Amino acid sequence: MTARAADRARYDRATAQLDAPVAIVDLDAFDANADDLVRRAGGKPIRVASKSVRCRALLERVLAREGFAGIMSFTLAESLWLARSGFDDVLLAYPSADRAGYAELAADPKLAAAVTVMIDDPAQLDLIDAARAGGGEVVRVCLELDTALKLLGGRVRVGARRSPLHSPAQVAEVARAVARRPGFEVVGIMAYEGHVAGVGDAVAGRPLRSRAVRLMQAAARRELAERRAAVVRAVREVVPDLEFVNGGGTGSVQHTAAEDAVTEIAAGSGLYVPRLFDNYTSFTGRPAALFALPVVRRPGVGVVTVLGGGYPASGAPGADRLPVPYLPEGLRYDPQEGAGEVQTPLLGPVADDLLIGDKVWFRHAKAGELCERFDTLHLVEGDAVTATVPTYRGEGHTFL
Repeated sequence: MTARAADRARYDRATAQLDAPVAIVDLDAFDANADDLVRRAGGKPIRVASKSVRCRALLERVLAREGFAGIMSFTLAESLWLARSGFDDVLLAYPSADRAGYAELAADPKLAAAVTVMIDDPAQLDLIDAARAGGGEVVRVCLELDTALKLLGGRVRVGARRSPLHSPAQVAEVARAVARRPGFEVVGIMAYEGHVAGVGDAVAGRPLRSRAVRLMQAAARRELAERRAAVVRAVREVVPDLEFVNGGGTGSVQHTAAEDAVTEIAAGSGLYVPRLFDNYTSFTGRPAALFALPVVRRPGVGVVTVLGGGYPASGAPGADRLPVPYLPEGLRYDPQEGAGEVQTPLLGPVADDLLIGDKVWFRHAKAGELCERFDTLHLVEGDAVTATVPTYRGEGHTFL
């Protein structure tokens, strides 16, 4: 029996009394992935990206482990909810226009001490001030650096379009704008190199593309390491007691951790290891988060139909954004139908071995987005479900 077949047998036994659709997290794999992230971080703390987990119980589990400290959140409403729930170090990774949230933050000493907001433009300070509604608490601020690699005088750009702050002088100028403004304090810098951390460099069947990605990423790492260090020096001239410099992501943990200027690493997807993180030379994780759909039809030889399945991931549309049939091995989508809203036909000789009611296990393309489809996660240890915990959705929250 292959390792994957053994996993299928375990998951089927563990969930035998549960009707599909159902979502699980294999805690043995989750913990092993956490250990690997810590190893790659080389002693620097890892701030957990909550958008890749979206389950308070699992955030608590990983933050209880040595090597993890703090949360990187994705909305202000989520940040405030987490802080009210007892998480005392929450970095909001994206600028917000949530006026009600800012009013709450500025009026509550506990929230103001626990939550750091992201800016890359003084106009965002104007919005926060206009939303204060009399709240006088100092708002903790992190400045985001654009990590994109710019070539040919800026005519070619490689990297996500995030912050407009690219040079040390630009970041330092915004730091000065914050320092001149009552009610705000710069405490950190963030720089997420998504074109390195979030792009696989070993795509199966694409050797030339994979080599091109590796060359690009090597150049990007060199350029960013030099520029990030210069940015930190420039900002420290304005804010000598800067608390943290955050960088990285699951796919670049060890490279970013090697930079002296970086004090902490961000990572989250590496805990669940969704399918988009299969194609890396820098690490190999264990799939920990899966969902199962039930076989409800057998339309013909070599075909079964499962209920649901149309759970595409965010990003540029493409086949890589679809969940992948994982267990049993050997199933594929019908190219005429793909993953359906209500039903999904699956093709392959192994389909003839499946009976009505059997489970087909899938891996989502991205990590936390799976939790937007399920209210609960069943936590599996060995071949048993040992706990069932709510996702954000299960707690009544859909933050985006």
